[in-house]
Amino acid sequence: MAETSFFKPKGDAKSEATNMTARRIIEGEAAARRAKTERLRAARLARGPVEAPPKKKPARRK
Repeated sequence: MAETSFFKPKGDAKSEATNMTARRIIEGEAAARRAKTERLRAARLARGPVEAPPKKKPARRK
């Protein structure tokens, strides 16, 4: 038990490195997605309100 409290097994070091790399990639993608969303939201708000097209009345049956 004393051996494991001081040293990590070799497999844990590799999995920890993989985990950290995956988290960095995921965080980078999330940041890019948030930036894109903010950019598109700002562009949409800059365009101003959009008027909805008038609704057509359904055709009457004869």
